[in-house]
Amino acid sequence: MRNSLKLLLLLAIQIGLWSCANNKTDSYVPGKNSFNKGWEFIKDVDSDISELAQSKSIQWEKISLPHTAQIEPLVIKGDQWQGTCYYKKNFTIAKEFTNKHLGFYFEGAMQVAEVYLNGKLLKKHFGGYLPFYVDITNEVSTKAENCLIVKLNNENNPLVPPGKAIDVLDFNFYSGIYRNVWLYVKDPLHISNEFEVDHVAAGGVFVTYENVSKKAAAINVAVDMKNDDSKDQSIKIQTELYHGDHFIQSVTSPEQSIDANSTSVVNNKLEIENPELWSPNSPSLYKLVVKTISNGQAVDQRSLNIGIRSFEITAKEGFKINGEKLKLRGTNRHQEYPYVGYALSDNANFRDAYKIKQAGFNFVRLSHYPQSQSFINACDELGILVMDAIPGWQFFGNDEFQDNAIKDVRRMVRVDRNHPSVIIWEASLNESSMTDAFMEKSHQAVHEEYPGANVYTSGWLDYAYDLFIPARQHAKPPVYWNDYKKDTPLFIAEYGDWEYYAQNAGFNQKAFNDLSDEERTSRQLRAYGQKRLAQQALNYQESHNSNLQGNAIGDANWLMYDYNRGYTNDLEASGIMDIFRLPKFAFYFYQSQANIGESSIKDFAQPMVAIANYYNDPSFLNIKVYSNCEEVELFVNNKSVGKQKPDQDRNSTHLAHPPFTFQLEAFTPGQIEAKGYVNGKEVAQAIQKTPGDAKSIKLWMDESGKKLQSGCNDMVFVYAAIVDENGTINPLAENSIKYTISGDAELIGSNPINAEAGIATILLKAGENKGSINITASSEGLESGTFEVTIE
Repeated sequence: MRNSLKLLLLLAIQIGLWSCANNKTDSYVPGKNSFNKGWEFIKDVDSDISELAQSKSIQWEKISLPHTAQIEPLVIKGDQWQGTCYYKKNFTIAKEFTNKHLGFYFEGAMQVAEVYLNGKLLKKHFGGYLPFYVDITNEVSTKAENCLIVKLNNENNPLVPPGKAIDVLDFNFYSGIYRNVWLYVKDPLHISNEFEVDHVAAGGVFVTYENVSKKAAAINVAVDMKNDDSKDQSIKIQTELYHGDHFIQSVTSPEQSIDANSTSVVNNKLEIENPELWSPNSPSLYKLVVKTISNGQAVDQRSLNIGIRSFEITAKEGFKINGEKLKLRGTNRHQEYPYVGYALSDNANFRDAYKIKQAGFNFVRLSHYPQSQSFINACDELGILVMDAIPGWQFFGNDEFQDNAIKDVRRMVRVDRNHPSVIIWEASLNESSMTDAFMEKSHQAVHEEYPGANVYTSGWLDYAYDLFIPARQHAKPPVYWNDYKKDTPLFIAEYGDWEYYAQNAGFNQKAFNDLSDEERTSRQLRAYGQKRLAQQALNYQESHNSNLQGNAIGDANWLMYDYNRGYTNDLEASGIMDIFRLPKFAFYFYQSQANIGESSIKDFAQPMVAIANYYNDPSFLNIKVYSNCEEVELFVNNKSVGKQKPDQDRNSTHLAHPPFTFQLEAFTPGQIEAKGYVNGKEVAQAIQKTPGDAKSIKLWMDESGKKLQSGCNDMVFVYAAIVDENGTINPLAENSIKYTISGDAELIGSNPINAEAGIATILLKAGENKGSINITASSEGLESGTFEVTIE
């Protein structure tokens, strides 16, 4: 039966009748087209491509992208799904595109991908964290329906970075086509995709800058043109620059000829006066429009956002941007969500970046792999400097693995080189025993792909790279890296977690004598209570203050969000927000380190005060207030207990804004209020009330700068809090909460779910239609909460 089926399929291919199961007409336009909808999915089947394309007995699930092959439990416990899955989509191409160039651009698919079109293997790609391009020009049909099948395997593979098996890995690589897919329809004479061609320091559009100042700047635009035509072509490149809707300047290159079936780089330069420079404090973006002109007509066009800036990094002067010194105050981020793994919408990635900026950081290290374009786009927009990184963690494989890692270095630079936020290239396999030859080669690859000055590689070993980026725990207490005096600039890439987990840190260990092993660590879930959350915040304060005493150009705490890791059966809980993006006390410590007004975006760097105490425990009378104000006054039940300046203890000596510590003599239920003052004027306040008996449920959702959007697999966190009659959250509540929903949306996650520290969280995924939906959260003995959500 199988042989007969194969024979019939081969005959169908020969007469141009290859088809997937359903018939429909697609509408694509010249240029870039979203290819995220209309897919089908199946996993754990034993079949060949021909049968998958034609068999009517296979039950495909209808899905859209981004997508994960498996909805995982909240805590994966070392048993993440790994295997082979398939994505299928049938599509039609209009006859007027018969002579066009067509290609698919996959932003990310985990992790070995085979791409078949109409039964033919066109591409096999190794690696789940970087994009790849598939030219389908010579294989696609404009006369019949086409069948695209992507076979994915995410099993352990020592040849594909990070290479280490999940069950011994400190993070999880997930599954699926978890980022966007695009269909490009172009003229045979077109601007190449960065991954369509394999050109060192070329492919696509490459933007660099020179002579940057507040008075003037030069913008160099290198355009890699590809001529797939059988005839030579004459072209001009027109480059237009806009700031918002305001046209700035246009430059057109001299006409030049491109040979048939060849490529050529065309260079343009724009020189502008009084540029608005990009920086973390003022992330001003320009739009660059690049047009290919042939025979007087624009045959191709590409637009991209750019930021004009200059920067330099030296051991003596530290980090300077646009001539001004800036201390890098950073964090690390894994791109994981609960349940769906890496399958985040563009909006969800933006919201993660928004929270990083909201937390007071001006820098993020991508740990330990390249992350989505939407996340780095958000860093461009919000003003967050980025250290890009190749996939790697405590694994150094054979020659083939190393070759693939060097390819990742080159791909990383090509895809992210135009982002103004990206300033450092971590071309190092994190905490891996790399050879000198590999480090030299990976460092060189970055500089080959991004030639010129002020390009910086980094590595965790002090060899070959432009920056040395150890973790704090890679040195010994109490000095750690504060006596490092070499000529290589130093950045502390991780701190605040392992040194406390291993209990070899801290300058005053006697103060920790009354703490258990679990209490003194920075790995604290919100459920563990306020004393342990306060200890986590103190650990970060102590270690960050320590880092500031040395010559490091900056540091990045470990880390922003709690996450799953393969080698253990619990969450890594050293995040300053939990896996649901709810803040711990340490979040407010970092938020307080941002100077008032340091960001031109009004959502950030505002006057703030935050109380790190639930005011519900008579034994916990230490009231820590985090604030970026000059003075803080504390009130207990509307009575002032004093106004004071910031702390001056050993853990506050180098902080931009030390905390304010108040020690109460007694506990009187009611409320505490902190008021922050600048120049004697009240500018911020925070109130914490003693929670009463649980009465009802209060609902809200996290938008973080982006409304919930229909039609793109967007999702947000919805929170249900157990509150008293005054709306105060009970941080000890663990009630079971049941969510229900009406409308075009989907709930993802455990349901019902027990509250953690008074809050139960679920993911809300928008459907295809705009409009309103209603969410209800209920629990036995409590008044239900309802919430209306508007989906745009």
